[in-house]
Amino acid sequence: MNGALGGGALAALASWYPAWAQPVSYGIASTLPTVSGTDITLRIARQTMRVDGKVSRAIGINGTVPGPLVRLKEGQQARLTVINDLDEDSSIHWHGLILPFQMDGVPGVSFPGIKPRSTFVYEFPVKQSGTYWYHSHSGLQEQIGHYGPLIIDPAGADPVGYDREHVVVLSDHSELSPEAIFRKLKVNPGHFNMQRQTLSGLLDGKDQSLKERVRWGAMRMDPTDVADVNGSTYRFLVNGYGPRDNWTALFAPGERVRLRIVNASAMSIFNVRIPGLRMTVVQADGLNVVPIEIDEFQIGVAETYDVVVTPAEDRAYSFVAEASDRSGMARATLAPRAGMAAAVPPLRGRPLATMKDMGMGAMAGGDASCAAEHAAMGHCAPADASPDHAAMEHGAAAGGMNHSMRDFSVAPQVKRDPSVQSISPMPVDRMGEPGQGLEDAGHKALTYRDLIALDRNPDVRAPERALDIHLTGNMERFMWSFDGVKMSDHHEPIPFIEGERVRVNLINDSMMSHPIHLHGHFFELVTGKGDRAPRKHTVIVQPGGIATFDFTADALGDWAFHCHLLYHMHAGMMRVVSVRPRGAAA
Repeated sequence: MNGALGGGALAALASWYPAWAQPVSYGIASTLPTVSGTDITLRIARQTMRVDGKVSRAIGINGTVPGPLVRLKEGQQARLTVINDLDEDSSIHWHGLILPFQMDGVPGVSFPGIKPRSTFVYEFPVKQSGTYWYHSHSGLQEQIGHYGPLIIDPAGADPVGYDREHVVVLSDHSELSPEAIFRKLKVNPGHFNMQRQTLSGLLDGKDQSLKERVRWGAMRMDPTDVADVNGSTYRFLVNGYGPRDNWTALFAPGERVRLRIVNASAMSIFNVRIPGLRMTVVQADGLNVVPIEIDEFQIGVAETYDVVVTPAEDRAYSFVAEASDRSGMARATLAPRAGMAAAVPPLRGRPLATMKDMGMGAMAGGDASCAAEHAAMGHCAPADASPDHAAMEHGAAAGGMNHSMRDFSVAPQVKRDPSVQSISPMPVDRMGEPGQGLEDAGHKALTYRDLIALDRNPDVRAPERALDIHLTGNMERFMWSFDGVKMSDHHEPIPFIEGERVRVNLINDSMMSHPIHLHGHFFELVTGKGDRAPRKHTVIVQPGGIATFDFTADALGDWAFHCHLLYHMHAGMMRVVSVRPRGAAA
């Protein structure tokens, strides 16, 4: 912007800036309200919230969005009284907590839900420590503010040393109701995509070539379809504040500052960085990892990461959480004093999906090699593999593949259903990649292969069996499922026997990333780390990729298993996992 412009001219132009670049007149230095102790009360109610000066409807807890920070202590007995002041059923799920399934908070799976104007008491022993969160599992309430952070302090010494901490809750918020968003997605799944390829993109070489466009068009696939809902309707928030609000986390130069980062979004995967400040990852999904220094990381919906930063200078730093499709960003400031601001970097160029994202990793020249664990299970295409031309039904007009690519012979367990648009012909292990848009970041971006558990895994037995689960969808009709089966199909739960050790291969047959969450358990990512495999409760499965984990079915009961993209889950990408006592009748 021309520095000669006066204040009046700048003010006149301000409304035309994107939200993340708008002038900031003040900074909000605040901490989240906190509730703790052995008897906690949470009240769910309708309210309004103000984001960047605009008021919209919300559901809050104890009058705030996000809800208050719930702070517990490892080893205590938790008692949480939840009052539902809504005119509809509600619930709270304690995301990532190990507890009796009746206390997990999923209506229709583990309890009936909380009726309007009634109360439910959650009681459970606190068996872990770390950074977690809680949210509604009723309808689409999570989208409009029904979420909050949860921290459990360790019973003993914390292996992470720090002088100060800040809780950073990332989320997305729209003035449209979640029901309206879902209706628009069902009518036109590309409704919110304002980043389609243009003629200028073709001419300047920033987008696909004409030949590539024709090929993708014949398959009726859009390489810019990275996020279903994005910055065209969302404002991206930090602790309930928009980019112009400039939420500020204070520090004293030289302090070790711990940032407990929670992605409580409905649909937004973020790429997080602090320009000018490296981050040391010390915890993933609440469990400690061997510290690793990085510049950026991708955080899927429902994941948590704890990082430590040590700002040495007496100046402000911008905390940037850029939506993975680059349609906007959440922005906050780290500063020694309130009211300060640092330069906010511009949005980077939006990523385009590739042949690898279509499940043709070997053909696309990507790394089709897998860890030995995967190869033993037979899930990796050889580097010189060629596509199954019959499966992809070449058409003369298309000069490429038929858009369906529905070769069920490679996935016999997948139901032949309209919700299954394609089967990845050559999916590859993508656990060593940082995520869409970060392949050429130019600095160190975290991958799952970088994570090493600080403590030895509690169960290091080899898996007794392997289970393939395909993440299936029809992007043209906004239908989502596991193995072609939707939650509404009322299929039998996925069965496990108490204590058994199982290897699960999540195979993504769609062109979108899916953060997959298993309730009531942690699992070990199969990334070659042996007895120090990173343990998580949520994992992003990259488009056309495979994510493999081992887990011990040690929690009896029925547990939700789903994609944590809210509208994907709502559209059917959810099943029930049932852990049954050993020796029980089938």
